[in-house]
Amino acid sequence: MNEFFKRSLTGIIFVAVILAGTTIHPLIFPPVFLTFLVLTQYEFYKLIEKAGYIPQTLVGSVLGGLFFILCNLTVQKIIPQQYCLLILPVIIFIFLFEVLRKKPDTLQNSMLTLGGFVYTVIPFSLLNFIVYPGFPNDNRFNPWILIGIFIIVWAYDSMAYAGGTLFGKHKIFKTISPKKSWEGLISGAIFATIAGIMNAVIFQSLTIFNWIVSAIIIVAFGTIGDVFESKIKRDLNIKDSGNILPGHGGFLDRFDSLLFAIPVVYIWLILGGNI
Repeated sequence: MNEFFKRSLTGIIFVAVILAGTTIHPLIFPPVFLTFLVLTQYEFYKLIEKAGYIPQTLVGSVLGGLFFILCNLTVQKIIPQQYCLLILPVIIFIFLFEVLRKKPDTLQNSMLTLGGFVYTVIPFSLLNFIVYPGFPNDNRFNPWILIGIFIIVWAYDSMAYAGGTLFGKHKIFKTISPKKSWEGLISGAIFATIAGIMNAVIFQSLTIFNWIVSAIIIVAFGTIGDVFESKIKRDLNIKDSGNILPGHGGFLDRFDSLLFAIPVVYIWLILGGNI
């Protein structure tokens, strides 16, 4: 199959699943994004294993999935919000299971397991609070802010790739991510901002100012997230985090920018009184 066609088809299916999981029904959202979380976290732990360490892949993934479910039940007001504090014993359990395993490199393995939890589970779990923006006073599902965030991410990624391919001459990080250029970043940033303005017109969930600031945050921190994962892969001398998405690599490759951007966007929305 032609590489461009394969990449395009995979991208269309990937976007369709995200849109379906976000817009069809509130009950569809948790299983779709829980699946994304578990697969992304699993790929991260597998990368760590290639570096010679032995993270708690099963324990970390199970605890990550449970915490995501806990957050979803909390925003739906099925359980009290104080239950989110259960993240504290989750951290303790990671260290406890490491002691019980009796593997070498105890400190490194436990910290890398915890790092995978913070890196992947926290951002995905925050999505629950974004689609329930009225929490804790209102438990109505509202997917449009999250849809708008995804639109900005896709606009940035697509146009950064196109701009870098067509005009890229000045590299940002030659040794870490040689394909990324300032021309691509600027192209992506312009279209991300345009996407933010369009979101303000279409969804009207946030003001045009808040959408533009969100777009700037996504460009800045999304780029850092992308470069961070690129650095990990370059250190391990691998191209992709996985091969489950033909033409796109793995789920970590697809969500790397979002993992860094979501927490900062969420903080911005909270501080601005938008959710």
